[in-house]
Amino acid sequence: MAEVRAAGRAADRPARRSRHGRHPLVHTVLIAASLAMVAPFVWQIITSLKSLSDATHVPPSPLPGGQWDNYGKVFDLLPFGRQFLNTLLMSLGRTLGQVVLCPMAAYAFARLRFPGRGFLFGLFLAVLMVPPQLFIIPQYQIMSDLGWLNSLQALILPGMFSAFGVFLLRQSFLALPKELEEAARIDGAGPWRIYWSVMLPLVRPGLVALAVLALLWSWNDLFWPLVVNTDPDKMTLSAGLASLQGQFQTDYPVLMAGSLLASLPVIAVFALLQRQFVQGIAHTGVKG
Repeated sequence: MAEVRAAGRAADRPARRSRHGRHPLVHTVLIAASLAMVAPFVWQIITSLKSLSDATHVPPSPLPGGQWDNYGKVFDLLPFGRQFLNTLLMSLGRTLGQVVLCPMAAYAFARLRFPGRGFLFGLFLAVLMVPPQLFIIPQYQIMSDLGWLNSLQALILPGMFSAFGVFLLRQSFLALPKELEEAARIDGAGPWRIYWSVMLPLVRPGLVALAVLALLWSWNDLFWPLVVNTDPDKMTLSAGLASLQGQFQTDYPVLMAGSLLASLPVIAVFALLQRQFVQGIAHTGVKG
């Protein structure tokens, strides 16, 4: 018996050694990929502390300068505080709208039975295949007819619903067992109570993932704010920073300083909700 155990342990050693031998290679690849992703952010910090001549010098220096006044120039050239508030209100409004509206549609497509459900859901998926630029002209015309140009309403309302959000949360609802709904019906719960008290709390990771994605996409949105706003006090940070790019010359250190200040809030949000975000994305593929 002892000989059999010894033989078994001897047979396991090559496999364990092989698995352990692959770990350094995997770690090396992951570290290299991480450095490649962090490198642009580090270069942005370095450039934001240089003078314009140093930033455009060839070959560029990898060392930062001491031009901290570049950050002050951002506030001199732009109404940064106002544009930050506009971006915050737009992002929160869109995110709140998607977190409230998308789960309702997703629950209907995943758990309710009604005529044309598959056809309607196919239309939702078809929207994802249409380039968003095709919606710009009709959306602009609607905002113009309503008199909402250069307003927060024009920034928020078109982004309060997302076909992708419906698809994402539908997958989360499909992963839940039907026994939960049946038990709730036996206890006397109606459709709204089942949705609000039973099903919605169970897809919280998916809601967090949708909220993070909606916040990131809204915060970085550039094209639509440029289309509906011409007043600098009504612009978002992305549109304001785009105005710093000149036709013949751009002050890249100031632009990098402004971009860095604009990106800090979303970096903080993603860092705080990273675990819930990964869980939400992972849960969407459990059942289709």
